[in-house]
Amino acid sequence: MTKGIQYILLATLFFTFMSIGVKYLQTIPSYEIVFFRALVSLIVCYVMVKHQRIHPWGNDKINLLLRGTFGTAGLLMYFYTIQQMPLASAVTIQYLSPIFTIIIAGFMLKEYPRPIQWFFFLLSFSGVIMIKGFDPRILPFDVVIGVSAAICSGFAYNFIRKLKESDHPLVVVLYFPLVTVPIVGTYTMMHWVQPQPIEWLILLTVGIATTFAQIFMTKAYQLERAANVSNFNYLGSVYALVVGYFIFGESIGLLGMVGMVVIFGGVLLSAKFKTKV
Repeated sequence: MTKGIQYILLATLFFTFMSIGVKYLQTIPSYEIVFFRALVSLIVCYVMVKHQRIHPWGNDKINLLLRGTFGTAGLLMYFYTIQQMPLASAVTIQYLSPIFTIIIAGFMLKEYPRPIQWFFFLLSFSGVIMIKGFDPRILPFDVVIGVSAAICSGFAYNFIRKLKESDHPLVVVLYFPLVTVPIVGTYTMMHWVQPQPIEWLILLTVGIATTFAQIFMTKAYQLERAANVSNFNYLGSVYALVVGYFIFGESIGLLGMVGMVVIFGGVLLSAKFKTKV
């Protein structure tokens, strides 16, 4: 197992921890959660950058800002879909992002997957649909927003890859909250909802989990081609299913178990037939 794959596995695990925290924050608006996770990431990343004596403002500022902008836009639109459509449908649409990541990498980075890998990507996505499902009754506008969020995520991942030669992973991660905090923070201050003491702790945990998830994800995309690591994002659906069963008492039906097997199959086969860096 390569270092890049190890990093993406850790990133997916920390994103799952983040999702657990968000699930507990039922009374806090999504934009406020986005703001706090960005604020914590900004503080933690800045401390780590200064501790390692890395120039915090980076070298390729244009692409760093574009990474932060696409990441922020994707996150805001994703949280919008979570509020406006059934959760399962919102998550399923967001899982189009690994496929868009590969498509965008083709014209942006000239990185192309092996033809057989497309089958494995679609296999993993079909497993997500088995687990999450999709409600065809949702509004077309919401679908457009959801697909746009997935496309923005695809661009953000490719900018991470593009910055591998110019900037340290911590600097790349730092620019995400640098863009998010002023944009989302302004709206949050105007529509403030006071968290309870336990919610403050959960918000802090969400921010820390997000920070480490972003760091590991950035390292993964800077070490490996997008086609080699993006399919591993689908494991987040499996993690969520297991966590839901053991922590939230959610049941796992036969279709869900089949979906888990299908996702594992797609991910493992994709890793076996991965393209060379």
